[in-house]
Amino acid sequence: MLTTARLQQSLATACEQGEMCVHDRSGHQLSAIQWRLATATPSGWVDALVTAVESDGWIIVATLDGESTRLWNHADRTSSLRVGEPVSVHTRYDVFVAGETRFNVAR
Repeated sequence: MLTTARLQQSLATACEQGEMCVHDRSGHQLSAIQWRLATATPSGWVDALVTAVESDGWIIVATLDGESTRLWNHADRTSSLRVGEPVSVHTRYDVFVAGETRFNVAR
């Protein structure tokens, strides 16, 4: 049986590994419900370009009307996102999509 401390350590380790995250809070794992709600409300999507990607999880995007937004995801996305890459962000459900990659972000 796992002790509370071992369980917390296990959860922290899984979250640190990015794709294995077990948390569904903003900036962590994208839940199926969150994805379904985002895809069911197409008016919430905003197209943008990546302007910066930082190893601590911060991603800065500029919408096509020039507005800059800072978003955070618990994983280091520096190897999967490139400056100038087109992306979409769902403004209500905080879903980030770049090509075939989709994840949850916090504002």
